[in-house]
Amino acid sequence: MTNTHDPRVDAYIAKSADFAKPILEYIRQLAHDTSPLLTETIKWGFPFFEYNGPVCQMAAFKNHMALGFWKARLLNDPHSALKFGDEKAGSLGVIKSIGDLPSKEILTDFILQAVELNKNDIKLAPKKAAPAEKKELTAPDYFIAALAQSATAMYKWENFSPSHKKEYIEWLLDAKTEATRQKRMDTALEWISEGKSRHWKYQR
Repeated sequence: MTNTHDPRVDAYIAKSADFAKPILEYIRQLAHDTSPLLTETIKWGFPFFEYNGPVCQMAAFKNHMALGFWKARLLNDPHSALKFGDEKAGSLGVIKSIGDLPSKEILTDFILQAVELNKNDIKLAPKKAAPAEKKELTAPDYFIAALAQSATAMYKWENFSPSHKKEYIEWLLDAKTEATRQKRMDTALEWISEGKSRHWKYQR
């Protein structure tokens, strides 16, 4: 293994469901073959591939897995391979086999685009405040994926009021640095598991 590989990712793959292991290995190998600039890490319990910030991440669940691109909405997608809407399914929809993934050429192109975006420090546009009549904010896919690791946390989250969900989502999205986002994520998961709202300390 080169120093671009993280042994924690080996451990993550080893403990994943049998159906997911070959898919995870395939994505991992493809990522490194595509760009030797990529390094691995574990964030919020999931494997991430990074270059000057997150490029993409993968997550294995009991019956499916997901692959997400950190800046998916900035990627050029002439084949309409990207899917938006189901945060638990990442950027490409529900994956249960390698055949559910887009072609190697499409994935390679997405990875190269994502690396180039980070290389040039191109950021996602700030989210505009939604008008009052619009639907509630959508939780980031990495947050939903982290919640899904705990049945208790996910149950509590799904039973939160829209206003309580919004408070947590805005708190995460407002983080100015990755370190701050990580700290807020850890705190949010702990509080949500305990059924606490974002501002529970100030409630009587």
